[in-house]
Amino acid sequence: MYVTQKQFRLSAVAIALMSVFGAALADEDEVAELIKPESSVSIGIGNWSGDRHQQGIYDGMRDSGAYGLLDADIIKRDDATGTWLKLKASNLGLDNREIKGEYLRQGDFGASLEYNRISRDNPNTFNTRLQGIGTTTQTVSTNAIPGPLQSLKLGTNRDIVNLGLFKNLAPGLDLNVSFKNEEKNGNRAWGRGGAPEFSVEPINSTTRQFESTLSYATKKFQISGGYNGSWYDNANKLVAVTNAGLAQNAANTTYLSLPLDNQAHQLFLNGGYNFSKTTRGTFKLEYAQATQNEHLTTNDIAGVGYSGAPSSLNGKVNTSLVQFGLTSRPIKDLSLLANLRYHNIDDKTPTARYFQSNAACASGQCTDNTPLGYETLTGKLEATYRLPAGYSLTAGLEEKRQDRTIPVANTNGINGSDTQRVVPMRTKLDETTWRVELRRSLSEVLNGSLAYVNARRTGSSYLWAAGPGNDSANGFVNISNQINPLNVADRDRNKIRAAFDWAPIENLSLQFNVEEGRDKYSSSADRPFGLHEGTARLYGLDAAYTVNDKWKLNAWYSYDHSEAKQSAARASNGGGNAAIKDFNLEDTGNSFGLGLRAELSARLRFGADLEWMRTVSKYQQTLTGLNGTVATNTAGTDTNLPDIENKRIKLSLFSLYALDKSSDVRFDFIHERWQTNDWSWMFANGTAFRYGTTTDGTTVTADSKQVSNFVAVRYIYKFQ
Repeated sequence: MYVTQKQFRLSAVAIALMSVFGAALADEDEVAELIKPESSVSIGIGNWSGDRHQQGIYDGMRDSGAYGLLDADIIKRDDATGTWLKLKASNLGLDNREIKGEYLRQGDFGASLEYNRISRDNPNTFNTRLQGIGTTTQTVSTNAIPGPLQSLKLGTNRDIVNLGLFKNLAPGLDLNVSFKNEEKNGNRAWGRGGAPEFSVEPINSTTRQFESTLSYATKKFQISGGYNGSWYDNANKLVAVTNAGLAQNAANTTYLSLPLDNQAHQLFLNGGYNFSKTTRGTFKLEYAQATQNEHLTTNDIAGVGYSGAPSSLNGKVNTSLVQFGLTSRPIKDLSLLANLRYHNIDDKTPTARYFQSNAACASGQCTDNTPLGYETLTGKLEATYRLPAGYSLTAGLEEKRQDRTIPVANTNGINGSDTQRVVPMRTKLDETTWRVELRRSLSEVLNGSLAYVNARRTGSSYLWAAGPGNDSANGFVNISNQINPLNVADRDRNKIRAAFDWAPIENLSLQFNVEEGRDKYSSSADRPFGLHEGTARLYGLDAAYTVNDKWKLNAWYSYDHSEAKQSAARASNGGGNAAIKDFNLEDTGNSFGLGLRAELSARLRFGADLEWMRTVSKYQQTLTGLNGTVATNTAGTDTNLPDIENKRIKLSLFSLYALDKSSDVRFDFIHERWQTNDWSWMFANGTAFRYGTTTDGTTVTADSKQVSNFVAVRYIYKFQ
């Protein structure tokens, strides 16, 4: 939340200083805070002057109006028994709220109970005649049979309860148990058909997680192991959508499937052994099984689905992980690290046909599931050598070898083959990564690092893709088989990272961060389609200036830019002449911030923050004709799309006035502006996106400019 008051807590740095140099270096108030912590309760009210549908997606304050502000942080400690009681509550007046209680007897027993509600509001407004929203039976209105028009706001809530237990069973032996229950409810925007038509996904699911860990530690040996389980249950199985005036049967109804119930169970064991003061070994063992075997409800509906399809997926995925590591410092200035990791994802789900509308399976009229398995062996070596003058040099090498299972479908595949693969696949991938880093530390003025990383990925020959899309008369022979998929294509990746901390004067500190990355994907005449090149860069600057003990300033600036170049095919049967369609996609972001913290008097503190952000997305497209043809646009779909620009500015001011030693009053003011020309739902001419112009007719509206002010006051009471 924007205005939560946070009381000072002893930082890790202060604790470290005390442990090394004694309490003399720590402020007396900080020591008192550690020994007898301070509690606080605050209550207030705030008001937003306008709707903020975009900026209020996650904070529970989407609409204009008043909101209650209630927070508490209560800590009690019994010095005689070393027992702590904690209660922390945040945002109790909002949809997004949290409350946590803890009981801890140091070194013996602990328990915690926590409740969180996390909301997510859709920023758009839907004007629709759809009936049955929130249920699994929905009716789409038609021009002939229109339903009542309603303005719809969609969103979801997650109510989460966490229970944690800790018990020390014996010296060095600890047991930790946790249980989490999450209830997710709400409605999410959906759609069906090629028109498309608007529908709503009703969400009503429960996710449960349980983990139990037993840990044992001695001076040389540490080990922990346990069990982790998760269960997902969806109350809704299938949504039936029918046009108004038609009977709900297989011929008139579209059935939309929802996520199926599933569960997973994992056993794990982790440990480490100190062979000496300079050499340590570690290991990690994990085995997990995830299953999904819920009955497919479409099998019970006459005329829907494929008669030969199984009644359930009978899905099963087994995952194994074995990892060993060794770190050593054989000589004073040299440190070594070695890791060996085996990871296997074994998909045991049977291959079966779930849809078939043509006996010959021509033109993609058959659908089989495609279970995939991955077996990956990774080895890593790294060495760090400390040089004179505070420098250190690190060099590392990582080798990754992956074997991939390729699914084979039932007989009578697409175009007479025995496979359902619609993109090319590879059975093996090899990737070699090496990096070198130079770091300088322990300087009073300048610390920094400079790193270079190179990764090269290659693989086995491609297996045939029998997907649809032939246009041999115009130069395309099986378009699907000419794709160079980015997840398995040969790739050369280069990255440069640089980071510096500079303190030119005592009261000024500067941090610089620079990252540059470039991916190049190989392409050939027989496989021209896919991603060719991608680049990314990030520049950051942070500055902090302390005028004196009462006035502090900070500022930051960030620039990021990413670009992707790729090619696709436009077949003649899609309109116009066959052509290669080249894309140049760009995203650029600029943001900066300013901050001020001031103690104006013994009783009055003041703070101000200014944040500004601007992003621009570009979608450039170029057509190149084939076989002497002239590439022409088709209904304007091949022209460059307009740039999308988003801008945001936020000014936050607060003042904190101490009425006495135990009570404060805090005032907050926020000015927030957000603006976009995003054409995803609202076109450049102001026309709203419309679903199914001949049926349904749902429109989606989004405010392109949102301005709102927030004013709040709260009373804070502190006690021990």
